[in-house]
Amino acid sequence: MDCDSMQMAITEEHQLSERKESGRRGRKPGRKTSSEKVDVKAKLERSRQSARECRARKKLRYQYLEELVADREKAVIALRAELERVVHAMR
Repeated sequence: MDCDSMQMAITEEHQLSERKESGRRGRKPGRKTSSEKVDVKAKLERSRQSARECRARKKLRYQYLEELVADREKAVIALRAELERVVHAMR
């Protein structure tokens, strides 16, 4: 190798080792373009909408479960009444 190519190899090796030590890839934080700021606003709005929909689904799920519990409680009351009638009939 001549001196120039050896110097380039050493420089590239040094850059690779620096990159591995830092361990970070991609864009640096804090450097956002105007289109990225718009994207962030759109992302926040989508997140808010998703949260609203999630809360609505949760509310419906709780209503369904409360109705299910109420139906089961009515069934338990009916079965206890029937059991009471059978016990009285056997005496």
